[in-house]
Amino acid sequence: MQFCDHNPSVQQWSSESVKIPYKDPLTGKNTVYVPDFLIVYLDKNQKKHAELIEIKPANQTILEKVGKNQYNQAQYVKNMAKWAAASNWCKNQGIKFRIINESDIFHTGKKKG
Repeated sequence: MQFCDHNPSVQQWSSESVKIPYKDPLTGKNTVYVPDFLIVYLDKNQKKHAELIEIKPANQTILEKVGKNQYNQAQYVKNMAKWAAASNWCKNQGIKFRIINESDIFHTGKKKG
């Protein structure tokens, strides 16, 4: 998280600091989801924003990439429940929830659009 430590726009950040209750659709049990990061930053107009961020591989986040692998299918179902709970929690807190994967992090040398 050197990016957060060295970016002057980032006011504060934490890793795995938020716990969100949800019901696991695979087991039917109530459990807790812990997203990866909470980041508070200033935009170019100096307006403060907060985002809760989850980082996952594309094969667990994009239905078209899940494929026939049963593990990835189960993770996708579980992630949808976690992320629905996180979206609702964030809405109540007035912050944004974002899910990113490797294509959002690693530059492949191709330009978009």
